[in-house]
Amino acid sequence: MKSLLLIAAASVVGAQTAPQPLTFAMTVRQASANYASVRVSQEQLTAARAGVNLARTAYLPHIDFLAQANRATHNNIYGLLLPQSAIPSISGPVLPSVAANVWGSATGVLVAWEPFDFGLRKANVEASEAGRKRAEAAVARTQFEVASLAGDAWLTTLAAEETVRAAHAAVERAETVEKIVGAVVKAELRPGADLSRTQAETALARTQLAQARQAEAVARATLAQMVGAQGPAIVQIAPGRMTSMPDGTAAPEVPGTHPLLLEQAAAIEEVKARETALDTAWRPKFNLQGAGYGRGSGARLDNTSGGPASGLYPDTGNWAIGFSLAFPIMDYAAIRARKQIEAGNERVEAARLQQMNVELRGQLDRAKAMVEGAREIARNMPVQLQAAQETERQAVARYKAGLCTAIEVAEAERLLTQTEIDDALARLNVWRALLAAGAASGDLEPLLTMSER
Repeated sequence: MKSLLLIAAASVVGAQTAPQPLTFAMTVRQASANYASVRVSQEQLTAARAGVNLARTAYLPHIDFLAQANRATHNNIYGLLLPQSAIPSISGPVLPSVAANVWGSATGVLVAWEPFDFGLRKANVEASEAGRKRAEAAVARTQFEVASLAGDAWLTTLAAEETVRAAHAAVERAETVEKIVGAVVKAELRPGADLSRTQAETALARTQLAQARQAEAVARATLAQMVGAQGPAIVQIAPGRMTSMPDGTAAPEVPGTHPLLLEQAAAIEEVKARETALDTAWRPKFNLQGAGYGRGSGARLDNTSGGPASGLYPDTGNWAIGFSLAFPIMDYAAIRARKQIEAGNERVEAARLQQMNVELRGQLDRAKAMVEGAREIARNMPVQLQAAQETERQAVARYKAGLCTAIEVAEAERLLTQTEIDDALARLNVWRALLAAGAASGDLEPLLTMSER
């Protein structure tokens, strides 16, 4: 009794942990949320948002704190020294040259704030915002592309399953025909060559079944990769109504809301925002500055030095407040050249947007033709399948009556197998064409809704 309870409990746990078969819509939505490239785009969006926050910090004042202590000679020289970064600065009167050295110290705080900037900071923030919007559009475009690829992988897996089913039925028919031919040959009513030919057809059918299973395994592995599953063995699909003829159409026109077009439009806006920022770059820069500082030195004006610890700490304090202006006049040429570069980039992005529009319309036109052609083929397949089935039955019956050869039976079997595969794939090809139309139009929701009816 205890063993039965354990078995029942294990069955319940296994039933709870078994993965749910994936429908077409589930696959599309799961892949667009979990695929690795989507996460890459989302992290790029996070970085772009951080860039906006960085641009906004330009509105904050700059506060610099400095503290230092040094031991150095206190000799000085009167005269000018051009700005440089190698020679330490020294202040005070000119003293006779001595080798004595003293302590020196300094500490201070400088606060600088730009009260107005003629719109430069705002333009830089808007440029960063444009970059963030482009990153958001890139995420949406990546999700859409992944969704389209996942839908195609799901349809490929279903087509592989249908092919395996037809190939398995072909093997069973070939084995049945082989038994019939074997009985006839054993009765010496037909030559032994008929049995050899039938055995070859059976072996060929088994080879085709193995190839179909191989294709199914590859398709299932691709689907597992798209949905983020741990392995292809656990990926199961639920065909639903996807094996029947779909009704209606999924994408009549190419809207301006295609994720690819939206991303490209965002790229154009980003370039324009950079141009606007450059328009405000050649402006005077005003700074309101305030400083409080103290200095200490062991050097005396009479060319003597203080005590051993003299100058280790600041003992003379000062403060200052002021308003400064800086105008990089010679930067105009460089800024103008950068504006010309951005203007060229804008024209490039605009031309690329126009090219994308043309390409998407061409893709949609081809997809529409594919849909109509696939529908016509799918409507004709039942007639073709019925004829192939009748041909196969008559060929077997005629062979039993001695009215045809084994070659005619083999040809009828091959024709039926191929027709069964074509019949299964014909309806899937309509769905695949509708997927292509949805991918060209930029909207898969009508197709997902159609698949769930």
